[in-house]
Amino acid sequence: MSPKGRPEGEQAPKRVGAEGRPASGARRGAAPMRIPLFPLNAVLFPGGLLPLKVFEQRYVEMTKACVRDGTPFGVCMIRQGSEVAREREPPPEFADVGTLARVASWDAPQPGILHVAARGDARFLVERHERSPSGLLIAEVVGIAAEPRVALTSAQAPLRSLLEVVAARIGPERFPAGGDFDDASFVGYRLAEFLPLPLAVKQSMLEINDAGVRLAVLQRFLLERGVLGGAP
Repeated sequence: MSPKGRPEGEQAPKRVGAEGRPASGARRGAAPMRIPLFPLNAVLFPGGLLPLKVFEQRYVEMTKACVRDGTPFGVCMIRQGSEVAREREPPPEFADVGTLARVASWDAPQPGILHVAARGDARFLVERHERSPSGLLIAEVVGIAAEPRVALTSAQAPLRSLLEVVAARIGPERFPAGGDFDDASFVGYRLAEFLPLPLAVKQSMLEINDAGVRLAVLQRFLLERGVLGGAP
């Protein structure tokens, strides 16, 4: 299995304080869900679209079951290890914050291979996981509450302008229609999704649990690298 586009590694920005940590957003009292996990060298954001080429048997069967039953699987970024299973190797180490993925479309260009478009749903926190006999990872996860809508501030207007440029270059085939360019959560997720940021930075954007904090960290990161005008 392989997602398209893999940014080179780079040190992530420093983690924010407790107000931005994912654990604070986990739905208290919510019953854990059991879902199959798909660890990848990619980060899927809520509302995002992730194209996948699925060829390992365990993931082909997982995808077929998700399509048949209308159920999601979980995408988690690999921290160490390989996407493809190798004999006598342990499963990869992965981030404990991921995103539920639902199969938006799929086709089978040849036997044993699926082309899948996975749509990002809610974020989740992995509480525990186990490896099935087929090698598929099954996890108990708790959903992280969706962020409330927060309007962009005037200081964040350059981020909206940047996203408008990104959306125009990407085109409507890949950029989600009907997006709210005045919503801090939408702008932050889409910039983190489409900009060529290192995977560690993308994961840190996913783990932040406050749209305003995410935009502030992202804006500073882009200012420091000269992507946005103005002083950091």
